[in-house]
Order: sequence, then C-alpha cells, then structure tokens
Amino acid sequence: MIVETNGADYAALLLGHAPRHFTLADTAIAPAEILRMLADLAARISADFTPASWLIVEADEVVGLCSVTRPPVEGVIDIGYGVAPSRQGRGFAGRAVRDIVAWAREDPRVQAITADTSPDNLPSRRVLAAAGFVQVGERIDAEDGLVLCWRCATA
Repeated sequence: MIVETNGADYAALLLGHAPRHFTLADTAIAPAEILRMLADLAARISADFTPASWLIVEADEVVGLCSVTRPPVEGVIDIGYGVAPSRQGRGFAGRAVRDIVAWAREDPRVQAITADTSPDNLPSRRVLAAAGFVQVGERIDAEDGLVLCWRCATA
C-alpha cells in the first residue's frame, strides 16, 4: 500500500528510524543524501500539489518511497520510486505504482503520469508496463544519461 508522507516521516527516515507505527526494511531505502533530496522535493511540491510523495508499505514495514519528481504541468505528474535493496523483486514497486495510477484516475487534477527508466533497468520497465504505462520516447538526462520515457493516461 502507499501512504502519503509528511515532513516527520522524512525526519524519522533520515535518523534511521521507522516513521509512525511502521517498521523499516533491514536495508536502507535510500542513502541519506537521496532522502534529504526527496524530503526537500516533497516539501517544495506539496506547497502547490499534494500528495507529493508516499511511503511504500507492506505488512506494516516501510519498504520504499514513491514521489512526484517535479511540479505538475497541465495535469501531468512525473513519478519516481525505489525499494530497499533487500525488498526488491517481490512486487512491492509494482503494487505501489498501480496504487498511484488508481489514485490518479480518481483525482481530476491528474490527466497523465510520466516516469523515466534506464534502458538497462528491466524490472522497472516491467513495473511501468504492467501498470499501464507506454514507452513514448527517450531522452538524455544530465545525471543519468539515456533514459526511456513512459506515460500513462489517467483521464
């Protein structure tokens, strides 16, 4: 399941603690610098659009995060997601992305969702395809190099 985050959730994660009543996976969801970046990003985006990020929770354990990666433009949100290394390959990312698609289909502000993946990240490509995303192109990202661009209509 996905649970909308708040600032206290990120503060707990940055301290290595489980947020709320949840437990944590036995490996970090992301390095501290990534968690700080995601916390800042969620705070900036949530000033104009919420939800801006979600905990990925399975059996009361936080196994990952999903977030809107940039402010929405004309009803399109872009998402990114990650699961703790020790919890990958268990379908958690797929369920989370499908939950976000289901949420977006009920939110009239969202017309489509986009996401990028590395051409080499076959599991992530499968997650997006199974959630109804279609590859619509590719681009060169300043940090990641070549990425595949995906889109899922929600309206």
